Amino acid sequence: MKALILAGGFGKRLRPYTNEVPKPLIKVSGRPILVHQIHWLTKFGVNEIVLAVSYLKEKIFDEIGSGRKYNVRVSYVIEEEPLGTAGAIKNAECILRNEEYFFVLNGDIITNLNLNDLKSHLSDDIIGVLALVPLPSPYGVIKVDDKTGKILEFVEKPILRDYWINAGVYCFRSDIFDYLPEKGDIEKTAFPRLAQEGKLVGVKFGNVLWKAIDTHKDLEEAERLIAKYIEMNP
Repeated sequence: MKALILAGGFGKRLRPYTNEVPKPLIKVSGRPILVHQIHWLTKFGVNEIVLAVSYLKEKIFDEIGSGRKYNVRVSYVIEEEPLGTAGAIKNAECILRNEEYFFVLNGDIITNLNLNDLKSHLSDDIIGVLALVPLPSPYGVIKVDDKTGKILEFVEKPILRDYWINAGVYCFRSDIFDYLPEKGDIEKTAFPRLAQEGKLVGVKFGNVLWKAIDTHKDLEEAERLIAKYIEMNP
């Protein structure tokens, strides 16, 4: 089973860390993000990983190599120029086109969601399945008594469970390549068309470990979430 990791971003908001290290190799709880992802993928039978790389790609080659030390086979596709998420997936068509299905994930997330739940929703009519997670509020929330105006409670950065966001984890049938442009973001190109045709499904994951790492604060939060998860799952 194969998975494609989109690992070519510049990670500008994580500078100065990313001046010398590509974002997927930033360490969280002592491991690079990519290594967290590889360990997670192998739990669901993924034994071949394709890395879409660009910025500081040599660092990724040196760290991940053939994948042997992680008990997976790793191959690479290189973006000579920024292609966007859709273009990056399209660029891996030569490796993935003959697969019945495959997983795709952004190279800056850490999660433990169940990939089998995505795969189970594929069918002849469904080309793509997106993982959805509750929206984490970037701000603290204040609860106020509507009648008196008195402040009742401060809630620090709650999870807004009435709103769902794209988790950056997908399962696709190979037909997805017919919808992908050479350049552009999948969220603005293929996904709207697939949704209009009724060929796109979202699966909600309400209580999972999930964190996208894009800023310095995200790194701190990821450390905290992983520590809490390990404490709850010794």
